[in-house]
Formats: sequence, structure tokens, C-alpha cells
Amino acid sequence: MSAFKEHGDPLPRAMLDNIHETRLALKAPLETPIGEGFRSANVRLREEYKLYANVRPAVSYLHDRRRYDDIDIVLVRENTEGLYVGVEHFIPIDDDPKAVAEASGIITRSGCRNIAKFTFDYAVKNGREKVTIVHKANILKKLTGLFLETAREVSKDYEGKLIVEDRIVDNTAMQLVTNPSQFDMILTTNMFGDILSDEIAGLIGGLGLAPGGNIGKDAAIFEAVHGTAPDIAGKGIANPTAILLAAAMMLDHVNEKGLGDHLRHAIKRTLKNPETRTGDLHGTASTNEFTAAVIGNLS
Repeated sequence: MSAFKEHGDPLPRAMLDNIHETRLALKAPLETPIGEGFRSANVRLREEYKLYANVRPAVSYLHDRRRYDDIDIVLVRENTEGLYVGVEHFIPIDDDPKAVAEASGIITRSGCRNIAKFTFDYAVKNGREKVTIVHKANILKKLTGLFLETAREVSKDYEGKLIVEDRIVDNTAMQLVTNPSQFDMILTTNMFGDILSDEIAGLIGGLGLAPGGNIGKDAAIFEAVHGTAPDIAGKGIANPTAILLAAAMMLDHVNEKGLGDHLRHAIKRTLKNPETRTGDLHGTASTNEFTAAVIGNLS
């Protein structure tokens, strides 16, 4: 919002040009007005840099007071198509200018092929065993049917390397909360991925522990999955874990996995001690105290 007030645009051109040059960014949460105002800055960033793959790992760092303490799921979400393309309008009837709201979901075979290949390559590179393609092809037969069909076609190139299955999205949502251990990687569409990744974050302790990477051919932007929290700004109680985990993902991306693992280990040690957790994780540490503990555990 501060960039919008100062420049009339939440994404000033100078900042965009800088990311084009470095091809890398670590992004804090960006606020988007609900129902009106400017368009989502997050969506614009994905379009600007063609960040077609959204990678959201969920790993159990908390092992007390959790129903499940062994979660290790990576969700890959197609990031630029589907119902989030923003093709929508109102249809006026009589004296009501908003009598009907209509939106179009757009999925392309090339987009499906790109995200499927990215996911299967990621799985093989990172030692994953199974990919679950999540869809709603029983109802949205053409829109998500094309996604399922294309992902299945691409998966043929990985026979013998990966187990590939598919599930309907509502069944996946239920299975995630009843038996999450059956999932290894999930490949899905834009909107389904947005929803399911938040559900998975709930299994590990909330969005405060959820990082994400937006990856394209020529750039990558890493972020905390959670949104803004202006109500706690400046109070020293925010949980910075998600942005730190996103930084670890960025280190992995630039071939510094050893440093990424070192940071994740320090975070894990910090979260293991209730006294160095922030309040949202039933701890007593301030933001600064938590950060100091992470730094201490890096040594």
C-alpha cells in the first residue's frame, strides 16, 4: 500500500526492472483490496515474469500438540491460468448493473504441459516417489479435463521413475485431513492449489510456517504464503518463520542447498524450544527474540 500511495502503483516500474535484471526476489506479503481498488500485485508479478510454477512445501517443524507430526508434502500449483486470470464482467439486467457476474477460466495445453513437466522433473530431482494430479474433471470436463489429460500424457515420460495417480479435488481435501501420509507431491490447477496449500499449511501449524516459490523460465520470486497483518504491525509479535523458510528455498534455487539446509536446521532447532517460539505457535518469544534464536542456532 505504501508503494501505491507514493507511486500510484503497488509495483513501481523501477522495482520490476530490478527483478528483470537480477531474475530473483524475496517478497514480503502484499496487500490486495477486497472487491475493489487495484488488481492483485501477486497476480501481476506472476504475469510479468511468467512465473508459471508455484511451489509450496509443507513440512512438520512442530511435534507437540499436533494430530500429525510427520507431514512432508510439496504442492505444485499452476500459477498463471485457470479462474485466476481475471477475465470477468457484470451483465446488466433492467436497472441492475450487476445483475449477473460472469467469469471465464482459461487453461491451455501448453500451460498444462509446462507445469506437469516442471512437477515431474522436481519430483525426480528431489527424490520424491509419487505425484497426485488433482482436478475436477468429473464436473469441469473440459477446463480441468484438459489439465488431467495433458498431465497424464506428460507422465508417460516418467514411467518407472514415479508413481502417478489422480484424485478429484474435494476427495483430496478430505483425504488430506484424514490421512495426509498418503500424499507426497500434489500437482493441481491455480485455484485448487491456492485452497489446498492453505489446508496443508493448517496441518503443520498454520500459514506462519508456510513458504512458497514462484518460478518461471527467466525469474523466481520467493515469499511467505500468508497475507499481510496490519493489526499487529510494529508490535513485535509477528512470526517470521515463513519468510525465512522462503529464503531457504531461494538458496536452494541458486544452487546453495547446503546453506538452505543450514538455515532450515536452525529454524527447526528454534521451533523445537517452546520458549523461542512466537505467540501464534504457543510460545512467548517476540519477533526479535525468535530471530536472535535462529541466528544463534546458525552457529
